[in-house]
Amino acid sequence: MSFTINKIDHVQLAMPKGMEGDARRFYGEILGFEEIEKPESLGKRGGVWFSNGAVHLHLGVEEPFVPAKKAHPAFEVHRIEDFKRYLSSQALEYTVDENLPGANRIYVSDPFGNRLEFLEWV
Repeated sequence: MSFTINKIDHVQLAMPKGMEGDARRFYGEILGFEEIEKPESLGKRGGVWFSNGAVHLHLGVEEPFVPAKKAHPAFEVHRIEDFKRYLSSQALEYTVDENLPGANRIYVSDPFGNRLEFLEWV
């Protein structure tokens, strides 16, 4: 092959129409992502884009909306035990998964029911 795929540019998750405020509260205020302004040509479609360092996450409106219950992005977290305590302090539930050797891993659902994985390699 004469080409290489270097990295993932962004991950997109679906969200229901008109729920951008919920996305901003969860991803922005709770998880600490920074909102990125969408290009004008895409802004009228709804949804919202976020980044946190090199991690880029786009939420796009999908109708009819069906949450991703199995497919999911996985975010590597430094000091995941602190992150778990933080989630609990925000009254956010998470599920511990011990099935991946060498990983301290949890799952969280966003406000729309999409599955998110957070892990720290130990």
